Amino acid sequence: MSKPVGPYTPVVRAGDLLFVSGQIGITEGASGSGPVTGTLAEGFEAQVEQALANFRGQVEANGATLDQVVKVNVFLTDMGNFAAMNEIYCGVFDDPRPARSCVAVAALPIGAQFEVEGIVSVA
Repeated sequence: MSKPVGPYTPVVRAGDLLFVSGQIGITEGASGSGPVTGTLAEGFEAQVEQALANFRGQVEANGATLDQVVKVNVFLTDMGNFAAMNEIYCGVFDDPRPARSCVAVAALPIGAQFEVEGIVSVA
């Protein structure tokens, strides 16, 4: 789980919903409990895996599981990576998967190639 790269709250609860802010593939210290290095994982696939791990960390730190995620938005800087992203994504989210949007963007924070945000039902 990484710290924000900007002035925002990583997760906000509103009633029975958690809103998880965008997570990119920033790695942490080797122990997972050390300080955030602020380093992006190398390569697209590694960034997707790390961003989804960071997303899972935010969800679980707030007492929920990925099975409770109801909506996900993903952002890619290159739609040519759509199939590779889907392969990794399908290994993280089980059926039935959350509703999802995927949008191509010109750029993401600190040069990331992938970002994920979502809504979690904790009812």
